[in-house]
Amino acid sequence: MKVKVISADHAVAYAAKLARTEVVPSFPITPQTLIVEQLAEFISDGELDADFIPAESEHSVMSIAIGASAGGVRVFTATSSQGLALMHEMLYGVPQNRLPIVMANVNRSLGAASGIWVEYNDSMAERDSGWLQMYVEDNQEALDATLMAFRIAEDRRALLPVMVCLDGFILSHTVEKVELPEQEEVDRFLPKYDPLNPLDPKEPRLINSIVPPEYAMEMRYQLDRAVEHSREVIVEVDREFEKAFGRSYGGLIDTYRMEDADYAMLTLGTATGLARRTVDKLRSQGQKAGLIKLRFMRPFPFKELCQATKGLKALGVFDRSASFNGGGPVHTEVAAALCNVPVTVTGHIAGIGGRDVTPQHMEDMYAIVEKAARGEDVRPVTWHGLRGEME
Repeated sequence: MKVKVISADHAVAYAAKLARTEVVPSFPITPQTLIVEQLAEFISDGELDADFIPAESEHSVMSIAIGASAGGVRVFTATSSQGLALMHEMLYGVPQNRLPIVMANVNRSLGAASGIWVEYNDSMAERDSGWLQMYVEDNQEALDATLMAFRIAEDRRALLPVMVCLDGFILSHTVEKVELPEQEEVDRFLPKYDPLNPLDPKEPRLINSIVPPEYAMEMRYQLDRAVEHSREVIVEVDREFEKAFGRSYGGLIDTYRMEDADYAMLTLGTATGLARRTVDKLRSQGQKAGLIKLRFMRPFPFKELCQATKGLKALGVFDRSASFNGGGPVHTEVAAALCNVPVTVTGHIAGIGGRDVTPQHMEDMYAIVEKAARGEDVRPVTWHGLRGEME
């Protein structure tokens, strides 16, 4: 094992190298560019035997990725924000064709009033495309999640693309100590890619053809089942990863001090570390606070959330994105998942456009949830850290 002090972008690049990626289609976009630049250096220096293919746009990046994966090779790429949006058309072709592409998305704000700082509206907009989506907390998890993503994607029970989402600049350009496993260890954990039905001129076959109503519904159902089957794959891969490298992330969700909690927050991404420290502070004051870390937005952990919230009186849900319909996408889905569970669910939007989520913001979130746990009336959704007077 080696230890390096690197950014999450570089950690992802090291993971793609250790995974023996064979094709890397690329197009630069801040704050993702460090990933493909590092991979280009690995290839140029002879440390990675792969084809680095510059494209004229992100739409072309995903088109190249589809062709390469259909041809039977291990494919990795990365993007962010407007780049992910430009891929939108091609993203939908990947899961339906059961192509196990792994892509890092460095979350960044999208659209008018856009910036280059973190916000989850880019990836949340693609959560119903059929891609599995996982969100990471720190640089070590960025590396580990990328390695696990290849194993999950290539499992025959899933055969689905995986999007690894990490916070722009907070992780992408901030350095931390990261443990790099040895190549031999990764090779044992992640065997050589064995494609299913690759395209071969010697054995012609047709994929991605126009499908009439007689077959389209069954194909969508098969994709839905594949996403469902990925749940058991994710849990198994997390266990295998712990055996191989000594680190476990809990599968679809992870929990902290939930055994006797009366109220809790659900977070994803880098806000999780802040929430964990807030729980410790509240516990030291005699409060029975807890934390649920959402690792996968797809597949969404319905059963796991119902189990984790048993006994809770109230749950707050953190969103770093807005649906512009009164709340955030994570809050909406959590509330729907817990509709039959006797727990009050409140929404908390913060960090939009890269604004800092401060310790005070997180304490304010927990304070609202604690009030809800005591039966007090609180706002269904609260925006934290707004400037000026707001309604």
